[in-house]
Amino acid sequence: MANRFMCETLGTACMGVSMALAAPAAFALPDILETPARATLLAPESLLNDATRAGERIIAVGERGHIIFSDDEGETWVQGAVPVALTLNSVDFGTEQHGWAVGHSGVVLHSSDGGENWTLQLNGIQASELAMESKEEQIAAMEEQIDQAPDDEKADLEWALDDLLFTLENMQADLDVGPVNPFLDVWFEDDSHGFVVGAYGMILRTQDGGETWQDWAPKLDNPQSFHLNSIGQVTGGGLVVVGEAGQIHVSVDGGDSWERRESPYTGSLFGVMGTGQVNEVIAFGLRGNTFRSTDLGRSWTVVPNEGGATLNNGVVADDGRITLVGNGGAVLMSTNGGESFRVHFRNDREGLMAVVPVSGTNLLLVGEGGVKFADARGRNPN
Repeated sequence: MANRFMCETLGTACMGVSMALAAPAAFALPDILETPARATLLAPESLLNDATRAGERIIAVGERGHIIFSDDEGETWVQGAVPVALTLNSVDFGTEQHGWAVGHSGVVLHSSDGGENWTLQLNGIQASELAMESKEEQIAAMEEQIDQAPDDEKADLEWALDDLLFTLENMQADLDVGPVNPFLDVWFEDDSHGFVVGAYGMILRTQDGGETWQDWAPKLDNPQSFHLNSIGQVTGGGLVVVGEAGQIHVSVDGGDSWERRESPYTGSLFGVMGTGQVNEVIAFGLRGNTFRSTDLGRSWTVVPNEGGATLNNGVVADDGRITLVGNGGAVLMSTNGGESFRVHFRNDREGLMAVVPVSGTNLLLVGEGGVKFADARGRNPN
């Protein structure tokens, strides 16, 4: 079951996370959790899994705990001080100063100085304990419900109770192995309110900047604990989570409650984003499958994509251009709100994990080869 998640692909989307689920032995993990990332001039050339802006600054995260930042549109980079040497999968800043990064072994890191210094807020053991406490509460509530239910309803409720008990046993078994399950994405609205999502249905919420966290998995209709791969906010305020098995979950109240939308796809979705227009959503993932909604996920249309490469991330520029990036050097560009995309494959064919618009119409790309640049058509700039 462990390799189910994101390894339906054979490309970069699998590479960055599969190691966490194939961790050798639990005794090795505490050393990594306690070992700071080593400073290296090669960090901008190593695997980077995500990048974002914090005001004018660009911050990127990747393997071995590397977090780098640039104040000159990616021309030069400085490595931040990071307390762990684990692969990091995602980064987001709620303000110019306050940001969070998440990754393997369930780590959540926080910076209060624009990405220069980071502290460990949460690890996978703590995250698992939160999830188990939540599951125990569900079990207690179900047992009470069974006691009060009519006889003709007890059988179905007892089946549900057995499922909860089985899940709790699996959680305990995972915890005995160690903090191996990764967080895959993070989103913060400001310096207080945010979510992290990850493998096996993990989703945690904080309302105090990560000082405390709550297990939010019971709020989502995900009884099989499918992986949650991406979370994003669209214009109009809606929050959307997508994941394995075509999951699409939508919140219109800041994440207090969630509704599962009918999905147009049964494969894995690795990314979700807005188009810049109210309630418009683009979801994408395995084998380049891409879908667009204009009503916050209530209905979807298929976006043609002849490239066929798995897509990992995307961004909307200030001028409305939408760029998606993925495996095999895939760069997809749209100038019509995501109704159609022009596909380009870079000559190096290295997998791309994230994209940030920079000066003019150029793009900063990160992925297998570290930092690289492209023009508005995805090609190397002149």
